[in-house]
Amino acid sequence: MSGNVTVGLIRSLIDTMQGPIADVDSWDSLAMILEFPDGEFNEARGYLYSPDGVISAVASDPWAVRSAVKAYTDSYYQSGEALPRKVLVQFDRRAREYNIAFEETDETRWKVTPQNFRELREELRPTFD
Repeated sequence: MSGNVTVGLIRSLIDTMQGPIADVDSWDSLAMILEFPDGEFNEARGYLYSPDGVISAVASDPWAVRSAVKAYTDSYYQSGEALPRKVLVQFDRRAREYNIAFEETDETRWKVTPQNFRELREELRPTFD
């Protein structure tokens, strides 16, 4: 896989993310979940982690990031192959490290509910050792 498609994906998510109370300028790290229900990309949402400890919900416009997501998935999956259910993109901009994890079968993985949203946002927080 080319590093350029990974950089393009992360850059696209960052450039288009918005949230009602998100500090889109001074955050340290982010975790974004890309969703592919029925084999089609349709959502990019997640969290920004700020240095002051604030965690903000954010989303990226799926239409704006669609081409970057397609370029990324095309670098992993061949034409006609089933796409993953979800992709988790974690990025720490201070350390300049990232991790991308695929969920191939479990539609409920990384699903936010009123009961789990606090623990899930901690589970998704990027940590690189």
